[in-house]
Amino acid sequence: MEISVLYEDNHLLLVEKPVNIPVQADRTGDNDFLSMLKQDLKVRYQKPGNVFLGLVHRLDRPVGGAMVFAKTSKAASRMSDLVRRQAIERKYLAVVRGMPTQTEAKLEHYLLKNNRENKVYTVAANHKQAKKAVLDYKVIANTEGLSLLSVQLHTGRPHQIRVQLSSNRTPIYGDQKYGQKVNRPGQQIALWAHTLRFEHPIKKEIIEVTSSPPEEKHPWGIWGNL
Repeated sequence: MEISVLYEDNHLLLVEKPVNIPVQADRTGDNDFLSMLKQDLKVRYQKPGNVFLGLVHRLDRPVGGAMVFAKTSKAASRMSDLVRRQAIERKYLAVVRGMPTQTEAKLEHYLLKNNRENKVYTVAANHKQAKKAVLDYKVIANTEGLSLLSVQLHTGRPHQIRVQLSSNRTPIYGDQKYGQKVNRPGQQIALWAHTLRFEHPIKKEIIEVTSSPPEEKHPWGIWGNL
């Protein structure tokens, strides 16, 4: 598989994750993105032995777009600190069913993950295991009963964007887990990791990369090149 590199130096590797590939090995046993990247680095740089590549954050298996990995343990530690301090700006594009009641808003929910079901639920704020989830969204355009949203994450909870938008009565197009009442089996989820922006953990310069969803795929093609 050809890997699209968005930025690379001795410390970091920013790449475009393809859809429907798990970020790391899971119980399915399918090829995972982290292993593919390690193998690619091993071949490209003719490295003997194991290749280090630190996982900084995750994307759900059906979601594609920009991801950052750390090529050294020092970079991995510092990137993890950026994640903890919410100092990595992460923006997504999402196509949702319907039109949000507000064209621009902040959503705050408390989420609880059921590991057995691999599904996340909204719960009361006083639930002892609940984790706060916050995002901002802005409607870019809408047509044919669909709306194109720009979403900025402020926390990185599992399935966060999918759960929060569904709870806002605008489930993501193609989401089989949180929009099964309005989406058909086989439809590809229209959620894409569009932009990553942060201060380089070693060089201290601002790194920003953008990844665009495939415009030839429905429903992205409704709005052309994003």
